[in-house]
Amino acid sequence: MDTTSRLLMLLEVVEQGSFAKAAEIRNIDRSVISKQISRLEDELGVRLLNRTTRSFSLTAAGAEMIKKAAELRELLGDTIRMAENYHLEPRGVLKITSSTLIGRRYLQPVLNDFQKRFPQVEVELRLDDRLVDIVSEGFDLAFRVGEPKDSSLIARKIARNRLLIVAAPEFISTYGMPSSMEELAELPAASYASNTMRVETVDYYNSSGEPCEQKIKSVYRANDAEALLMKAISGTAYFVAPAFIIGDEITDGKLIPILTDVKLMDYSAMYAVYPHRDLPVRTRLFFDAVREYLGKDKPIWENRIPNFEQMY
Repeated sequence: MDTTSRLLMLLEVVEQGSFAKAAEIRNIDRSVISKQISRLEDELGVRLLNRTTRSFSLTAAGAEMIKKAAELRELLGDTIRMAENYHLEPRGVLKITSSTLIGRRYLQPVLNDFQKRFPQVEVELRLDDRLVDIVSEGFDLAFRVGEPKDSSLIARKIARNRLLIVAAPEFISTYGMPSSMEELAELPAASYASNTMRVETVDYYNSSGEPCEQKIKSVYRANDAEALLMKAISGTAYFVAPAFIIGDEITDGKLIPILTDVKLMDYSAMYAVYPHRDLPVRTRLFFDAVREYLGKDKPIWENRIPNFEQMY
């Protein structure tokens, strides 16, 4: 391993916050990273880290080296992307991350066709509902619902994502069809909840066009969209669902849109996120293929909801 590689390894350790996490990403033993950082310090003749048994901190020299390492990684990335763009045929590894549902339902069909067209492109698809650091973990593209807060990343909206309220026929038979948001609030709901997000209200516009917020009575919470759909299908709760998670449940009659005359606020749109404006040709072609598949004007998931244009 040369000095450049060791500098990039040091950068990963600092970005991940520990030797163990950096080792996990590289799939190597923690002791290997520790040994390489020590060799880097010997080569440069300065101490870069102050280490204890459980943590580390950067020395003044280490902080300066981290800045240079970040610049070096950017330069190397630019060089590789420039060279790749001279290839007539896309090749290399395309590394993508997304939530599980987006990956399985919307990216996998595109990837299957993409690799038939460009067999020299290898694909690594990471399905993870946590928010990964696409720069430090080396991803070319991330697909997310909601615009990222990190201003250093490039984010492009690729599809709108409206809301609808769904319930099973059994639910309507048991509780009746609600005629207002106030009535809905008294009925049992299924809602999304995770370590970082908890849905407890529905945002909508009243008859005067003013924004309103209605608290819901959640009796079932889950951090998985398909689990929430299954709960709604059971007839024991309604669900305020982002349109992109709807499959054939409505056309099959398992779920029915309710309160369709209420104007709901849109859910967060779907975005493609990437670290650089100058995309390698394989990444740009895949991005274009995803946009084409999802639909540029009307998202593909809205085609699964009959008469959705007249709802909400």
